Amino acid sequence: MSTESTPPPPELDATLVEALRYGPFPRALRTAIAHRGLSLARLGAHLDRMGVHVGQSTLSYWQRGLRHPEVPRALSALRALERVLTLPPDSLVVLVGPRTRPAPDRQPVGSFGEFGSLWSASDALLSELDVPQESIVCNGELRMLSVHDMITIDQHRCQRASTTRMVVQANNAGPDRYIAMFHADDGSSVETYVVRTAEGCRTGRIRRHLESSTMVLELLFDRRLTEGERHVFCFSLHNEPARPTPGTNRTFREPSGEYLLQMAFHRKAMPARCTSYFRLREDTEPTQSEDLVCGIGGVASAYFSRVGRGLAGIAVDWD
Repeated sequence: MSTESTPPPPELDATLVEALRYGPFPRALRTAIAHRGLSLARLGAHLDRMGVHVGQSTLSYWQRGLRHPEVPRALSALRALERVLTLPPDSLVVLVGPRTRPAPDRQPVGSFGEFGSLWSASDALLSELDVPQESIVCNGELRMLSVHDMITIDQHRCQRASTTRMVVQANNAGPDRYIAMFHADDGSSVETYVVRTAEGCRTGRIRRHLESSTMVLELLFDRRLTEGERHVFCFSLHNEPARPTPGTNRTFREPSGEYLLQMAFHRKAMPARCTSYFRLREDTEPTQSEDLVCGIGGVASAYFSRVGRGLAGIAVDWD
């Protein structure tokens, strides 16, 4: 009888050690999967061989924070993940733990540090652009009045393109650009994303961080805005991802105006369910959630009249 030798576990790098120590769970899981170099399909196959079935879509939801493992039901899956990802015992389990739903009327406490796991790579890229500091911090010279994101899903259930139209107002005289920060969906590489601009702006400098799938792009206006002036601009991102999308969201670092998020599905790839949500942080339960209906043309729409600091998005169930 032959036995397979088990290779020694790889040494944990500093980024993974920090993610496991401080969390939150989605960040730790994403970092561990990237460190191990496994696709979600391969990860699921390893779990299946251990007698633990976790769907690829569920793994994707977990690592993006769209869903959270339910304890104690998910304990066996979490411990199996720790073994496959060669992590210390209980390193993922302790990041799940018991959680409480935040009260809807509670406001987030603290500063931008609460969003550090989402924006650390973006902040490093922003420093490379060498733009004025007040423009770096949440486009501080601009007030966001309205945002409309349209996401196009192809027949393979993949996010093919996203088009964003914004209405901003200058807080003072002088702003002439908008800094957009983007984190690629699971299975995508920001290296292959193509940026196209429409009315109101043109493409400036672009910086990409491949390890974290993060991209920062500079959208230049045709002039400097005067104080109080409103400006409308539009741009889109195009890619050819290989995996079905679990949904999408936008992170708001500051309270903003209205937000409309739409997902347009191909007629041959209609979802089983779409749910809009808003959460204060990536590791918390939604403070609001609503089932959406795909209307004529296969479009699901989520409207937020006023957006606070947090994540607003749509989660997609395919089966």
